[in-house]
This record gives sequence, C-alpha cells and structure tokens, in this order.
Amino acid sequence: MCGIVGYIGYRDAYPIIIKGLHRLEYRGYDSAGIALFDKQLKVFKKAGKVVDLENFVKDVELGGSIGMGHTRWATHGAPSDRNSHPHSSGDRKLTIIHNGIIENYGIIKETLINKGHVFKSDTDTEVLIHLVEDIQEETGLDLREAVRVALNKVIGAYAIVIMSADEPDLLIAARKGSPMVIGVGKGEYFIASDATPIVEYTKNVIYLNDNEIAFVRREDLLIKNIDNTVQTPYIHELDLKLEMLEKGGYDHFMLKEIYEQPRSIRDCMRGRIYPQEGKVQLGGIKEYTEKLKNIDRIIIVACGTSWHAGLVGEYLIEEYARVPVEVEYASEFRYRNPIITEKDLVIAISQSGETADTMAAIELAKEKGATIFGICNVVGASIPRTTHAGVYTHAGPEIGVASTKAFTAQVTVLTLMAFYIAQQRGAITQSKLVELLTGLNEIPELVEKALKSDDHIKKIAAKFKDSTNCLFLGRGSSFPVALEGALKLKEISYIHAEGYPAAEMKHGPIALIDADMPVVFIATKDSSYEKVVSNIQEVKARSGHVIAIVTEGDTEVKGMADYVIEIPASGEAFVPLLATIPLQLLAYHIAVMRDCNVDQPRNLAKSVTVE
Repeated sequence: MCGIVGYIGYRDAYPIIIKGLHRLEYRGYDSAGIALFDKQLKVFKKAGKVVDLENFVKDVELGGSIGMGHTRWATHGAPSDRNSHPHSSGDRKLTIIHNGIIENYGIIKETLINKGHVFKSDTDTEVLIHLVEDIQEETGLDLREAVRVALNKVIGAYAIVIMSADEPDLLIAARKGSPMVIGVGKGEYFIASDATPIVEYTKNVIYLNDNEIAFVRREDLLIKNIDNTVQTPYIHELDLKLEMLEKGGYDHFMLKEIYEQPRSIRDCMRGRIYPQEGKVQLGGIKEYTEKLKNIDRIIIVACGTSWHAGLVGEYLIEEYARVPVEVEYASEFRYRNPIITEKDLVIAISQSGETADTMAAIELAKEKGATIFGICNVVGASIPRTTHAGVYTHAGPEIGVASTKAFTAQVTVLTLMAFYIAQQRGAITQSKLVELLTGLNEIPELVEKALKSDDHIKKIAAKFKDSTNCLFLGRGSSFPVALEGALKLKEISYIHAEGYPAAEMKHGPIALIDADMPVVFIATKDSSYEKVVSNIQEVKARSGHVIAIVTEGDTEVKGMADYVIEIPASGEAFVPLLATIPLQLLAYHIAVMRDCNVDQPRNLAKSVTVE
C-alpha cells in the first residue's frame, strides 16, 4: 500500500531512492515519482512501474544529496501522471509524498479554492500541501510550525514527507496510522515505509509513533509530537539481512517463500516447544498466564489470509483449550458495536503489523477493557507496539503480495497458543501434550516432503490454467484451508474461485458443477474423511473434475478423483500446515502459465494501511 523513500546525507540521493522504490514494489502500486533538490527543486512522476519512471528521467541530470520517492496505490483519483506523487504547492516551493487518506480533504479543498488555490490533481494529498502553503501565507509561520498546524486540521491517516525549495537541507516526516521508519547513519538519514529500502545502508532505525513529526537534517534529527512536545526516540537494531530481500535464484519471490516454509515454521517453534517434556513456552505472553486461566472468550480479529489463519486457530483453541472462540473480520468488527468485556482476550493477527482495520479493531477492544495479544511478523511494527503482549512469527520478510509463509507461520503460532492456553488451564493431559508437540516438531520435515510434489502439481496446473471458475472444499479445520486455496488462486491468476465447507456444497454451489468446473477437495484421512468421500461422489455424479489433496497412501479417493496430490500423514491438528502447500503451488503454477504478475498482482497491495 503505497511506498515512501527519503534520503538526506552525503551520497547521491537518486540511486538510493530508485533502488528503494524497487524494494517497495512488493507493496503494490500503480505509479511512481521522485523529488530531488540540486540547485532547485525538481519533481518527476509517471503512471506505471518504477522502470517507467527510470526511463522517463534517463536523459535528465539528477544530482543532489536530498530527495524522496513514492509509489502510489490509488485511493482518490485514478492512476495517472497527474495524480502520481509527489504533489506540489501552488508556488511550487513545497512538495509532498503521502501514504494514507485525508478524510476531510473535500471541505478543506473547497475552502482553499475559495481563497484562490488551483489544484492540478484529483488527490487528497495535493490538498494537504496547499493547506501548509496557505497557513504559511496567512500566518507567517515557518515551515515546521505550518506543517504541525496543518496536521492538527486534518482527519484521517497519513505518513508524509515534505521538501521545501527554501530549506534544501531539511526533510519533514510525520505519521498517523500509516507506518514510517527512519534509518540512522553517520551524517545521513533514510526515511521509508518499512525497513526494506534501509537495510542495505544501516541497521539502526527509529519507528515513528502516531502523531509524531520528524525534522531531519544531515547531522541531526528532532522529533516532536503534534502538540509540539519534544520526543526522545528509541533506536532499534534491525534483524534483517539483505539477502532475505533477494530472489535467491527463484523465478519469483512467491515461489521462494513457498519453499522457505520448512525453515519459517521451524523458526516459529524454535525455543518455544519441548516435546519430550510436554511443554510450550511463549515468553511474549508469559506475564498473562493468570489472565489466560480466567478468560471467558477469545475473539480473533484479522483480514484476508490472516483471517483464514484465525479460523484454523478457532478449531484448535476450542478443541484443545476448551475456550469459546469467535473469528471476526477486523474491517467489520468496529461497525457493529461488538459486546466485549474485561474477561475477553482479543488476538489480532497481521503479517505486517500495520493493517489499518486490524489496528482500529485493537483500539476499540482496548477501550472496552479487553486484553489484546498480537501475532505479527514485523518487529517494531504498530500492532506489536499497541497490543498488551504477543508472539512474533519470525517468518522473515515476505515480499510476494500473496501470503504463503505468513499463513503457515501464523497457523504455527496459533497452534502453539492453543497448546499453551490448554496447558495453563489444565485442559489437556501431559501425555496428550507430549504426543501433540512431538507431531508438531516433525512438521517442517513433512512440509519439505510435501514440496517434492511440485513437478506433479505443475502438470495438473497445465490442465486447468484456462479455467474460469473453481471450487475449493474442505471440512473441519480444512475448511479455512479451502478458503485460503481459493484466495491464492483468484488473487494471482484472476480465476474466480470460492472456498466452502464441503457440506455446504449441496446448499447452492452444487448448481455450478458441470464438466467445465474443477473442484479441489481437501480429503485427508481425518475424522471427516468419509463425509468428504461422499461429497466427492456427488461432484463426480455431475461430471465435475476433482483434484483431491489426500493423505499419502490413500487408495479410496484415488480411485474416484481425476487428479490426486498426496501429502504426508500427520496428526489431524497439523493437516492445515501440510494441505496448504500443494494449494499454494497449484495457484502459483497456474498464474505463471497465464502470464500473470505473480509477485505483484493487479489492484492488490501487500499491506493495507488505509480503510
């Protein structure tokens, strides 16, 4: 969701900014632009990809050691050159880049137009920089104070960087609801939406908090809050390696991340499970042990893939910890006046830790007195800093927009939490816990084995690459896996796909089944196996094509399905971690065969930081 890069220091700014914009392409965008100061303030912007911007400026002299760049994901105004960032003030002396949405921009714009301001775009962002200009003209305030006053007048979310032709040794950055990180170097500073453009140059970063404004010069940094109080920043050390951001020989980041799952799942569990002792240890929530013993209910809030992980968590927590669980779309949670009490535990799940709707759900639950846990992949992100406690997934950077290792990492953490809560509440025997943890400990090795079906899955993908619709069906905790499989297929291949509980097929979706409809079943040997076999027979009776994910060695389903993909046998609790692997690979290969942009599917953003 939009990307920001800024630099001030002793190096040429343009190469740093362009490289940073390429690193942020995974967030999703439709246009790109840069602003540089070299004797004068220069702005260049172009609809399309970063490479289109590079081609646009290839014959232009681009000097200067201060500048900023932006990749835009359209909100107000269609993707176009005129709506691309940066946007400038009327006198062209100020320029701004912005992630987020200014909700009251319409009222402000009308007031400014009545004062004679002329706008050249359809964006809310241009309104903000004209507002800063107007405040300066009317009050005579310096730029720093004018920005602070302007931000007090706007409603919405923002991460902004502002440059001024009159102050070419200053970058002003601010955030509210949208992420922003400042990299600290020697005689230089870096500004970005996340750490990916920064890690090459420094490991030391400051995460701006909501309502903070940073005034950045080459040799010093001053941070104030919106009330003009000086803040003391905390410098974090990044645990991120540059090679994590490269494809490492794979054709796409998505494929690399699919194959990283044995390691990412293992990293999720490292230091947290002791199978022989039958013990789970989660240091991030340890101080809330007594609270866990007395909670009445767990509410999981999340969006997209994280919501699917939450559904798996619901099955596991209710099965083993015996606590009632509700799984809510964070985007709908606060709009229905939910009933929340101090006896509730809310678990917020987000890969990026910056999902706007999930952040809003957290704030609402906090106001009502609930205890909030976070499950997040990005250290230092907003959600882990806002929640009371939580557990990091340690999956490493996920660049592909379609989440793969993030999903299995979140499911792994939820599995650990289910066992941990069960352990604390005395809802599980020690022998059962030893059995479960022993099985969980084997999952990374079993995922490696599941990945060996890749070539077989690729052949199946070739058969269905021209399909226009697809159904994914599963029962129990395999139902969320069906939802996730459908989501993966539609978001990267643009084939319409839907996931359902297999039993619900007869209540509507069965009307769609004919000789042109592929149906993917998760049909592993578990407590619902015989029921799923019956559902497969119903599809076959209507000439549907069945692709079945089955337990290794299964012969019954193999005899009736058109195509079978085997996964290793495991405990029923761990089927979601294994069954999702072939579905990820199936979606990936179909998308590649359809010439789709796998890592940057159209209209999608990696992190949704606006409502």
